[in-house]
Amino acid sequence: MPASIPSGRDLRLDLFRGLALWLIFLDHIPNNIASWITIRHYGFSDATEIFVFISGYTAAFVYGREMRDRGFVVGGARILKRAWQVYVAHIFLLVLYLTEIAYVTTAFENPLYSEEMGLLDFFRQPDSMLVQALILRFQPANMNILPLYIVLLVGFPPTLWLLLRRPTLALGASFSLYAAVRMFGLQLATYPEGVWFFNPLAWQFLFVFGAWCALGGAARLGRLLMSRPALALAVAYLAFGLALSFVWNFSATLEPKVPRWLSNWLFSIDKTRLDPERFIHFVALALVTVQFVRPDWAGLESRWLRPIILCGQHSLAIFCAGEFLSFAGHFAIVELSGGLGVHLLVSVSGIGIMVAIAALLTWYKRIESRARGPRAAPARIVEGQGT
Repeated sequence: MPASIPSGRDLRLDLFRGLALWLIFLDHIPNNIASWITIRHYGFSDATEIFVFISGYTAAFVYGREMRDRGFVVGGARILKRAWQVYVAHIFLLVLYLTEIAYVTTAFENPLYSEEMGLLDFFRQPDSMLVQALILRFQPANMNILPLYIVLLVGFPPTLWLLLRRPTLALGASFSLYAAVRMFGLQLATYPEGVWFFNPLAWQFLFVFGAWCALGGAARLGRLLMSRPALALAVAYLAFGLALSFVWNFSATLEPKVPRWLSNWLFSIDKTRLDPERFIHFVALALVTVQFVRPDWAGLESRWLRPIILCGQHSLAIFCAGEFLSFAGHFAIVELSGGLGVHLLVSVSGIGIMVAIAALLTWYKRIESRARGPRAAPARIVEGQGT
């Protein structure tokens, strides 16, 4: 059965993508006390799953109609253009990130910053490391989400083509690759050692699952997803994850009190390969969320949620800003020997700057739209969904 492409803008995507960007920023500040409000401390999944799923959903929403109406070549070219934009943003962010860390390391004579961020090899051999960075094999700490997104976009055109014609077959093929990763240990190497922190061969399944949901998969499962038994199972799994999260959050105290087999299983849950426990936890979280946050929820028009939605509508720029600000926040906390007040100040200030950037970009788009006239508006609305 051919896939159906939804029409209209779903502000929930912008809301939760913006929320994911805020949570990623908080989580990327090492030892940040404010990160205890993020979901990674209370279950198996975290903001990365939200970001990847919504990226797949919006990619199918934006480019699915383009590929259906104008063909594989045009639709695929649009996707690759977006991949190139993300790649350019990644390289630009990497240069800023390296400059930021190099300046702090030199000015404060503290090489631990470079070591902590995985940059010692870069400063020893910058020529070869730059080449490896250009081909996405050199990935400093916290600089691994955009390379994942780039690879997912580059491989998306044939997947989207199949999703539009045989969505179930496309999802099955994606799952087969995911299963092969887990069975045979397929992975991509980084330079000078190690593997990709987010294995794209595994994470593509969540991305494709998001695209499948956007192209009618969620609608086909609507009755099941909205049923009381499904909700009960989802809540039970989230409660299970919440209970076990205390074991790794307070491992020194609680780990000796749980069975060894349970402790070994819990600490073996892997983010790199997107272990099933993480995937199921995200699905359960999404199922509970859509039960209460419907497309017509009045809160989506609330001025209190507007800052989060604005950030979600400019996700690439806000993500890059968040990565730059996360190290600046880490530096401020370390140098100020910060307590709770400094942690909160750094976290709130960083989010405030991200919101200010999003508001500025929104204002600029509004001015640009008025200058171009009403004919350009529909295209820009679509572009906004894909950021």
